[in-house]
Amino acid sequence: MAADDLTALTVLALLTEKPCHPYEMQMLIRQRRKDYAAGSPRTLYRAVARLERDGLVEAAGTSRAGNRPERTAYQITPRGSEHFHSELGDLLAVPRQDVPAFTAAVGLLAHLAPRAAAQALQTRAVLLEGQIADLEVQLRGMCGKLHRLLLLELEYLLAIRRAELAWVTALAADVANGTLGWDPDAIRSDPGSLVVSPGPGPAEGPAAIRVVKDTQGPARQRRHG
Repeated sequence: MAADDLTALTVLALLTEKPCHPYEMQMLIRQRRKDYAAGSPRTLYRAVARLERDGLVEAAGTSRAGNRPERTAYQITPRGSEHFHSELGDLLAVPRQDVPAFTAAVGLLAHLAPRAAAQALQTRAVLLEGQIADLEVQLRGMCGKLHRLLLLELEYLLAIRRAELAWVTALAADVANGTLGWDPDAIRSDPGSLVVSPGPGPAEGPAAIRVVKDTQGPARQRRHG
């Protein structure tokens, strides 16, 4: 789901609570740590304008505080409420096929030299450890101050980061110690020359597969066991 769509969904969520103007929405987004929606004010105003154009929100009135510019408060429409609940339920229920940047990078790993890939993965592991520590601090600081419903996003991110760290650490070790190895030059010149060396464990045995270069034709898969 695009960042603009997530911002629009967050706007609708805030407006299900009460009418408010974009400046107040921005303050609530920051207060509740909805970092994915905490972009520039222009992004938020653009999301509100699109929602109004689509009939999902409407102006609820204007107000002025002192010498500040007049502000327009918005409220969600019945159509917007129906759209919000349908979209939110769908997002919770259906796993998305979105491809994060890291997923794409992992799929292209063979184009890096193993040493460079291992170093990059090790760097990512260090950064993930820092993110995990930061999320843990945030959760500890907010527990008891905010309802757990407002902390579920942080809980989920923490779980995802921990799982990713475990996977990245194991992959980096496999690349660094040669359990997972490849020749990027050979892959670039002839993808069929890629040889996957089975590592210890389940890969050894009848299920182990090598991709070998067939001198009589295109690359083929050969089972060893």
